[in-house]
Formats: sequence, structure tokens, C-alpha cells
Amino acid sequence: MATPAFSFTPSTFQKLHPAEFFRRFTTEGVRPDGRLLDAFRPTTVHHGVISTANGSAMVRIGGTTVVCGVKAEVAEPKLDAPDQGYLVPNVELSPMCSSKFRPGPPSEQAQAVSEAINRVLKESKVLDLKDLCIEEGKAVWVLYVDAVCVAYDGNIFDAALAAIMAALKNVRIRKPTYQEGTIKVSGGSTATDENSFRLNLARAPLSATFAIFDTTLTILADPNVTEETISDGQISITLDETGLLCGVTKIGAASCSQSVMKDCVQSAKKRTLQLRGIMNQQ
Repeated sequence: MATPAFSFTPSTFQKLHPAEFFRRFTTEGVRPDGRLLDAFRPTTVHHGVISTANGSAMVRIGGTTVVCGVKAEVAEPKLDAPDQGYLVPNVELSPMCSSKFRPGPPSEQAQAVSEAINRVLKESKVLDLKDLCIEEGKAVWVLYVDAVCVAYDGNIFDAALAAIMAALKNVRIRKPTYQEGTIKVSGGSTATDENSFRLNLARAPLSATFAIFDTTLTILADPNVTEETISDGQISITLDETGLLCGVTKIGAASCSQSVMKDCVQSAKKRTLQLRGIMNQQ
């Protein structure tokens, strides 16, 4: 008696064998969502989305949306840098954006992304922190840069970094004066007051992220959440506006050959150039 054959619907097969389901697409040079392997998802950037912040922006990459707000507050300078202000970046991944995140302390992924972005901002020297000094040794500006993911579908690093850079570009701070231990700030809107100033950004790093899938080291540009789940690792290439490399962030244990890295860098140059064009449209 013949053994009965089992058949599954595509959705069932995807749930039971996600890697094999995906592999059947990648061998044909496409992905289940219809994208080519090197294709990035549609991207939009909007500036000034939070009226109460000194600067803000919203970036949407595919199904991932990040809103970033920058708040400037007066603080005492650090002892080892009396003439410098400082940035405090933070990336939040809350249950609101995806069921994969739980209430409570920041997830390991959120902490890793925050640390990686903080490292990029510092090492790239995006801003001369002396510009944030109000009175040396007395008072400086501290910029709290909060990037909140409101919808998560993979590639939070690119979306968060782009939202942060767009928000910093949008920042306007009213010029303060320091007299007899008192800080005075002129009145008026931070958006229109002629006594306000914008940040002088020295560099504008942006990134392009790639997932490494399968033993064939298939490279997937701008991975969505499903692709992140089945991938062996991810590589984020960060470049400034001149195309100079600012950093490489690697997640996972997947190996990466020199030729693969070279391909990723070349693709990242095209992607970040495209992203800058989108950011400058407003």
C-alpha cells in the first residue's frame, strides 16, 4: 500500500520550514516580497514632525518607521571637557512597534543599536561639541536624541540612524546668554526666532545594512524582520557624505569574505547617496 503524500500550502510550508521556503526564492534571484536581492525598500523622510522638540524627523523604510526627537537642555559640562556639550542618543524598541518586544527594561537589541549609533556619532565627529558650550566650565547644551520605533519590520539600524541625522539637521536652538550665574534665553519660537541657531554638522553618516543568508553567503540588502530571523548575521556599512567609510557594524557569527565586504561597500555607497537625496527633498 502506497504511503500517502503530504502537501502544504505555501504559508504553512513557510511557517514549518522558513529557511527552505526562502532558499527556493533566492536561488532564482528574488525574495518572497518580490524584491531583488540587492534592492532596498521604499523610503520616505519627513522633518519637523514634533512641534515641541528642538528638532525632529520621521523615517520610514518599508514597514519600519522611526520617529526621532531632539531636546536641548542646559547642564553642567563634564569635568574633562569644560568647554563641550554632549549628545545622548537612545533608540527605543517598545511593544507598540512589534510583538517581539516586551515591556520593561530596554531589550538587548535596543541597547546594541543605541551603543552602535552612539559610537558612529562619536567616531564620525558629526558635531563640534564646543558649539554647544554656553559658558566654559559653567553651562553647556546637552542634546537628548530619542529615536522611537513605532513600527518594526527589520533594519532598525538604518532607519534609526537616518532619523537621528535628519532630526539633528532640523534642530534649532535659541541663543542663550550667561550673566552672573544665570542663563537667559531670548523669547520667540525656536523655529523662526532670528536669535536662534542651527547645528553645524561637520559630517552626516548614513548606513546601509545587509543580511547574510545560507552557506552560499547570499547577501540581502535592507533585510525585513523575517529575513533577519533566518539570516546568519548582518553587516551595516556607514559612510559620510563624501563616501568615506565611518564604520562597519557586524551582528551574528556569519563569516564574510573580502569580496563580499567589497560588494557591500559599493552597494552602500549607492544606497546612502540615494538616501541623502531623499532627505534633501524637503
